[in-house]
Amino acid sequence: MNRSDNSLHERSGTIVLQPVGTIHNAIAEPHLVAGEDGLTMQVKHDIMVEQIRKKDAEISEIVIYDGLEDLLAGVEDYSHLVILYWAHAVPGERRSLKRVHPMGRRDLPEVGIFGTCSPARPNPVLTTVVRLIRKRGNILEVAGLDAINGSPVIDIKPYVSEFYPREGVRIPAWMQQIQEGIRRSRL
Repeated sequence: MNRSDNSLHERSGTIVLQPVGTIHNAIAEPHLVAGEDGLTMQVKHDIMVEQIRKKDAEISEIVIYDGLEDLLAGVEDYSHLVILYWAHAVPGERRSLKRVHPMGRRDLPEVGIFGTCSPARPNPVLTTVVRLIRKRGNILEVAGLDAINGSPVIDIKPYVSEFYPREGVRIPAWMQQIQEGIRRSRL
């Protein structure tokens, strides 16, 4: 069998995901939008820096659907959670991008989608780590969530730093440049 065969017959089959909840916040539109020419940042850099600061402080609610409240038992013991959500506002035709300039920045090298954190993915499953403020019944109040209002939540996991490598981690120079800009914006 040819492992690079992309025919529909050779794929693994259908995957069905059921959302466990919905994100509620004041973010109406994504900051990064996929288009025919790649990614475009919807705001100027200085405004983006301010929005990063605001996002870190803004409280979002993750509302877990009725009947699933028991899934939340024990999450209040963690300071941070990993949220997996569906980028529902990325149209299907925009999920076919294969290479992009990260963050829509033409000064950064064009790389494959899997080499970026872009929301324009074949399967727009996005992940972020948030700070848990508190749990109220079936609602999690969190800070630092970059999802837009109405995004379906696929899964929630506790953030345990020991599960993630800290030594020997390598990232490209362009990603270091982006991260440095984000770090400076948080000061």
